[in-house]
Amino acid sequence: MPKILKVRKRDGTLEVFQPEKIEAAIEKAVIAVKGKNGKTAQRISKEVVKELEAHFSQNIFPKVEDIQDIVEERLIKNKLADVAKAFILYRKEHKDIRDFKTFLGVRDELKLSPNAVRVLAKRYLLKDDEGHIVETPGRLFRRVARVVAKADALYSKGSVKKTEEEFYEMMSKLEFLPNSPALMNAGTSLGQLSACFVLPVEDSLVGIFDSVKRMALIHQSGGGTGFNFSHIRPKGDIVKSTKGVASGPLSFMRVFDVATDVIKQGGKRRGANMGILNFNHPDILEFIVAKSKEDILSNFNISVAVSDGFMDAVSKNKEYWLVNPRNNEKTTKVNAKEVFDLIVSSAWKTGDPGLVFIDEINRKNPLKGLGLIEATNPCGEQPLFNFESCNLGSINLVKMVKNNSILWDKLRQTVHKAVHFLDNVIDVNRFPLEEIENQTKASRKIGLGVMGWAEALIRLGIRYDSIKALRLAERVMKFVNDEARKASNKLALIRGSFPDFDKSIWKSKVKATRNATVTTIAPTGSISIIAGVTSGIEPLFAVSFVRNVLAGAHLLEVNPEFETIAKTKGFYSKRLMMKIAKTGSLKGVKEVPKKVQDLFRTALEISPEWHVKMQAAFQKYTDNAVSKTINLPENASLKDVSKAFLLAHKLKCKGITVYRYGSKKQQVLTVGEHEPVVVGGEFAGGHCKECVF
Repeated sequence: MPKILKVRKRDGTLEVFQPEKIEAAIEKAVIAVKGKNGKTAQRISKEVVKELEAHFSQNIFPKVEDIQDIVEERLIKNKLADVAKAFILYRKEHKDIRDFKTFLGVRDELKLSPNAVRVLAKRYLLKDDEGHIVETPGRLFRRVARVVAKADALYSKGSVKKTEEEFYEMMSKLEFLPNSPALMNAGTSLGQLSACFVLPVEDSLVGIFDSVKRMALIHQSGGGTGFNFSHIRPKGDIVKSTKGVASGPLSFMRVFDVATDVIKQGGKRRGANMGILNFNHPDILEFIVAKSKEDILSNFNISVAVSDGFMDAVSKNKEYWLVNPRNNEKTTKVNAKEVFDLIVSSAWKTGDPGLVFIDEINRKNPLKGLGLIEATNPCGEQPLFNFESCNLGSINLVKMVKNNSILWDKLRQTVHKAVHFLDNVIDVNRFPLEEIENQTKASRKIGLGVMGWAEALIRLGIRYDSIKALRLAERVMKFVNDEARKASNKLALIRGSFPDFDKSIWKSKVKATRNATVTTIAPTGSISIIAGVTSGIEPLFAVSFVRNVLAGAHLLEVNPEFETIAKTKGFYSKRLMMKIAKTGSLKGVKEVPKKVQDLFRTALEISPEWHVKMQAAFQKYTDNAVSKTINLPENASLKDVSKAFLLAHKLKCKGITVYRYGSKKQQVLTVGEHEPVVVGGEFAGGHCKECVF
């Protein structure tokens, strides 16, 4: 029987004594200094345990600090002073991190990154009436797990506690996280857990302001909204009731924008909207350039809904008719290529508009019997019918890679648990409107996606812009989609199919299935920060950078995968990390081996077509759509934007958005000529134009 059973943690609580933790800590220090470990850590850790047993017993527990002091002593006695110094610096660094968390008022039992804790403290952890944090990260995940697991009681007895433990484990281990509203609102008076909604906009004053009211209620609860404004009659058209002249969709979009600014989504998140206008609306040219000034429609992403016919007309330089939605009368003929070129020019200048390939969306619409989909959520990854909502969640792929291999069995198990979780969310959700509850429960759409793709590729030694990466993307997403559908089918045998099953494509394919859609690739802005990985399927935007964290305070951050490789290969130094932070890139940094430079290619080093190809690879096996920013360097040309748009349509993406670095004054990341790369607190390691919301 071991002489030491437990260790007293810094907060006074006890945990089981685990000698392997001592060895792991020593190993990190040895590798940081020597570049390799051998059996040094194992030998020193045995000495540490022996000395601990000489001073403590089953009834007298060592403190964490006691163990660390003995580690330092043993390293020095073994003539490893340089390793001891690294270990001391490691202790100081982690003390600084603990002090930072204490300053934020957070007790972090899960040992998350400082920025994860900062984001949790700002948005997610529950506070009392005086604004003091009354929840730890672990308790947050427990709160969410407990609430979502309760849905099991509707279908079976005795499984709720087991389900709660499964949900808690995968969240607390950062293997899966649901969308932000679920983390914020589960177990609170709001109880609204959905990420995204689409609302109708009618061609009447009453209908328009009904939508503004609905939007405000959704934003207050932390959700985002999408709209298609194409049903509103064009500017200058007749208004029979007043004998006046219509002001057009753009004027009403500004009303939505101002209302969003006022609501600020309950103070936790900035309001997020998608505004879509069809390519053949008479006001389309005004819409395309609507965001040429940065202070206009700042709470909107905007996209033009284009058909296959329009894209064909672009390639053939043909004209097409604009059509008044009030009476379906043709108004003016315009040249498709000229309209497309205006879209390209505006996207190059401002990042807006994007394109929504509406025919591809409806070709893949699993509920064709209900009509056409016209709009998406704010980041474009979730096409939805009017009054439909969707619940999203993402699997952290970094946790699914070990020893240069994907853990397929673990990934399968996580997919099945995540589908169970997301289906439960629909049942425990408090929907903001009755129409939304009815429509959502009729289709029971869920959207399971991934995050940390860039780091997963790095761990596997695969360059992002490579054929091998594209093939793996297809394989991984096909696996996730197939397993998610199997999980949905299995749930349906117990819980029944979604009510609109008979109107769906699934009626002829499977005996039963629980959810009309199961997969979505979301941008995962905030939850990526919590998980400590890059957002969605984005590449790294910077390997090393300085984060503006709090009241002007800055912290140097290094991508953990790069830091590990640098220490293992023996070229790590703080000075080098600061040097890399000047540009965020490894390109031309002579201290870094060429092979490592290639593996850590950043978003602006990757050509636009590879960005599009990666989006298409994931889209091939995703039920809904894929949120992906096609990042362009500042010197990118109009032709680069045009080629990206055309390639996205050719490869059957459902939409596309581009962002040319520097095209907005306000952006989450800035690179100065003589200053380091500085990022905002909301930067998730990849770069996504939409993630400014």
